Amino acid sequence: MVIVGGGVLGTMHAVMARRRGFSVVHLEREPEARGASVRNFGLVWVSGRRAGPELALALRARELWEEIAASAPGTGFRPAGSLTLATREAELRVLGEAAELPDAKQRDFELLDPDGVRAVNPALRGEFLGGLYCRADAIVEPRVALPALRSMLASTGLANTALAGPGYEWLPGREAVEVVAHGVRDQRGRWYRGDLVVLCTGANFTGVAGPHLAATVHHLRRVRLQMMQTAPFPESLTTSVADGDSLRYYPAYDVPSLALLGPQTPVAAASRAQLLLVQRADGGLTIGDTHSYDEPFAFDVDEEPYDHLRARAEALLGRPLPRVLRRWAGVYSEVTGTSDLYHRSVVAPGVVLVTGPGGRGMTCSPAIAEETFLP
Repeated sequence: MVIVGGGVLGTMHAVMARRRGFSVVHLEREPEARGASVRNFGLVWVSGRRAGPELALALRARELWEEIAASAPGTGFRPAGSLTLATREAELRVLGEAAELPDAKQRDFELLDPDGVRAVNPALRGEFLGGLYCRADAIVEPRVALPALRSMLASTGLANTALAGPGYEWLPGREAVEVVAHGVRDQRGRWYRGDLVVLCTGANFTGVAGPHLAATVHHLRRVRLQMMQTAPFPESLTTSVADGDSLRYYPAYDVPSLALLGPQTPVAAASRAQLLLVQRADGGLTIGDTHSYDEPFAFDVDEEPYDHLRARAEALLGRPLPRVLRRWAGVYSEVTGTSDLYHRSVVAPGVVLVTGPGGRGMTCSPAIAEETFLP
């Protein structure tokens, strides 16, 4: 099997291929993946997924992440759960309705009062009216997960399979420039052929994927986000945290009272911001994010959304954040205008293109990759 793209979607295809007995050649145009796969929160996020196929995909992915992490502890997988906090009565009503949905048990939802929230996550000392606890959510470390998965692939075997021995070759600095049946050619002129070729080219709508996306590009868009990370926080943030603005962006919360939320603050509305807060293994806090859909995207980052997100985080934590060490922007691709959860198409005999999972990418990549191998 030949895989093009070293992000989490391509890497999970390698994992699933090895589980099924394929040998794998894995190409990546950069020395290391540099796109959305490393510019995210590392959330395995079940709580906000739309009821039906999206939730089923996320639940299967959550199961697979835990299985895979047993063989790749360097991914930093932690079944930490999440808390979505309400600071206004309207937000608390939305959370209350979500906790009563028919699929709330699948998400392992529990509505907590302020004391219950602090019992689960004592680092939250700010003012809030309650929170929705989702025990199904988890965390991985996006900056180190991909090398950890590749190390597992290059070792003697994987969990839950009888496969053992070498069978994985990682080739960074190789850009696929031509696709034919059962094969691709890199920029050096070398051909790679296999029973199956999978193109996981992420948010790049040009290059080798461009001609094959041209007919469907109106069903795909790119989304730009801004995030930041602090120095180590002196306490343990035992769960990931989301604020009430996240209710506007996750379809699980599309309940009747959602219409009563009222407008966001002007800065949050302009940047389509929601607060997500995750503690990294080194103690630092990853904080974001924003959403921009209008291309061409800016090459710089705006400070106002960062000020807003910092203030929101400090209000929930009840104290100042450590200093910010780094800021970044990222771009991911997502399907739009369709019920599909991602884009998959056969672009030549034995060649499949998979892209467009949107903000589901880190969460759902193992289950998306698994589906590539279904009949």
